Order: sequence, then C-alpha cells, then structure tokens
Amino acid sequence: MQRRTKIAASGVALLLAGGAVAGSTAASATGGHREAAALTGTAKLYRSAGDDITFTFDAHLAAGDTADPMKATGTFSFSHYRGDWGAWAKAEVDCLVTGGNVAVVSGVITDSDLPGAEGKRVGVTVHDLGRRDRLGYSWATAGSPAQMPRDLPKCVSSAPFEKVRKGTGDFTVVPWRPQL
Repeated sequence: MQRRTKIAASGVALLLAGGAVAGSTAASATGGHREAAALTGTAKLYRSAGDDITFTFDAHLAAGDTADPMKATGTFSFSHYRGDWGAWAKAEVDCLVTGGNVAVVSGVITDSDLPGAEGKRVGVTVHDLGRRDRLGYSWATAGSPAQMPRDLPKCVSSAPFEKVRKGTGDFTVVPWRPQL
C-alpha cells in the first residue's frame, strides 16, 4: 500500500509541476516576467469541400513593450490547398493586440509561392475557444492575400468567422493588459 501512495503522490507532484510549467509559458526568458501578449499554435480550418487550410502562429509582445503592440515580434504562416491547387505564405509580425481570448495579429508576407503576395501586409484574428477555436483574415473579402492593398494598417483583420477542424484547434492567446 505504501508503494501505491508514493506512486500516486509522485504522479500528483508531476501534474502540479507540469501545470506550473504550462502556466509559465507566457513568461519571458529574462527575469520570468509575463509577456505583454502572445498568440501561438497551429490549427486546420474546417471546409466541407475538404480544402487543406492551415494557420500557425508564433507571435509575442515582450513585457517591456506593453505600451506599444507594434513592437510585437515573431512569425505566422498559412497555407491553402485543394487537389493540385494551392499556395503558402509566411509573414513577419508587425503588430499584436489581444483581449481576453481574442487576438489580432498582422504582418508583412516575406516568403510565399503565391505570385504577388510577398510584401503585402495581412492580418488574422483568432478566437481561442479551446477545441472550438475560430479564425478570420483580412483577405476574406479580397479573395487572396495577393489582392490586399499594400497600405493595409497594422493589426487589421476580419471577425473570426471560420471554424477550425475538430481536434486541431490549439491556439493560445495571452491577454494584453496595457496600463490605461
């Protein structure tokens, strides 16, 4: 009986330690301070026609930059394929604003196989709902990132109207808490 108690106690300690580590993912590497904001994770969008659409985010606003969301850093990428048709793009983050479990990130496309996309600013909105995340993007009405105007303002996107495919939603939003 004593061995089972030790194993159970060790299991609880590991769970607690794991929770502490997971809870500290928003901490910066310097000093353990919480990031001002963050958007991370990957998910595939749901499309009844079977399109393969994936978004991946690694966007961060350092604690020292709380007052300026345009100092956010990181990248995000997206791809859209259906049969033999499709394209991908990668963007450098230039703005990140979060509130509660919603994030808006924008960036300039630095690499893509979609003609005319490089150099265009795009924005994406994520609503972190656990396994039912939602997503929207600035080119929703334009039809393609390549058709976006070059002068799109930073941190502009659309409402999160798309649903992620069941079992793929793992976006994490760290809420921004600016001093007002």
